[in-house]
Amino acid sequence: MTDVSQARDKLALAADLPLEDGLRLYQQVAPHVGYAKVGLSLFVEHGPAAVAAFQKLGARVFLDLKLHDIPNTVELAAARAGALGVSLLTVHAAGGEAMLKAAVKGAREGARAKGHEAPRVLAVTVLTSMSAEDVTAVGLSGAPDVAALRLARLAVGAGVDGLVCSPREAEAFRRELGPTPFLCTPGIRPAGAAKGDQSRAETPAFAVRAGADLLVVGRPIHTAADPLSAARSIAEEVSTV
Repeated sequence: MTDVSQARDKLALAADLPLEDGLRLYQQVAPHVGYAKVGLSLFVEHGPAAVAAFQKLGARVFLDLKLHDIPNTVELAAARAGALGVSLLTVHAAGGEAMLKAAVKGAREGARAKGHEAPRVLAVTVLTSMSAEDVTAVGLSGAPDVAALRLARLAVGAGVDGLVCSPREAEAFRRELGPTPFLCTPGIRPAGAAKGDQSRAETPAFAVRAGADLLVVGRPIHTAADPLSAARSIAEEVSTV
């Protein structure tokens, strides 16, 4: 069982909002949420300033750019991310071994150059929005969980620090890959919440029981009448596992 205060370290707010709204929301829920996830929309609009803004509020920043390019380009981008002092950085496992190794190298060197602790590089396996039909359509063989585990093995072998997966894949990842990889699970929906575009969503308790280290929560907090109460409820659910 996780202490309620420790549950904060297991929760990230997906700040997929205009920057001022995202900052205001994070300030509200910060007592229960330790990470702020800065994704593509915020980073495209504001760049490093978005990272710095959340860091000023005391958030650990999860820079969710899902880098996927040739190894040299990804190494350069990861180095810039490491230099920003972010805590987590995502890349696509489908980029292959050489790209994944370049991402880890770049992130570590960029952080070291600025005196920061190196970010964990997390490899995205199969997006939680993708159904079995979607996986087949893009040319991956097997069901989503099979494809995700295959990509996870590749990524861990390339030296990444962790993985992004559906809560439904987390248990198999733990069983196959052991306790070391840091597992991040988006697609978190409290019981009764609308799933939206998440095809493989699960509850906070399900994800933690399956072995997740970090749960990413967006719309269940964004759309709540009382975001603080919603965040508290999720943290309390996490603490019961």
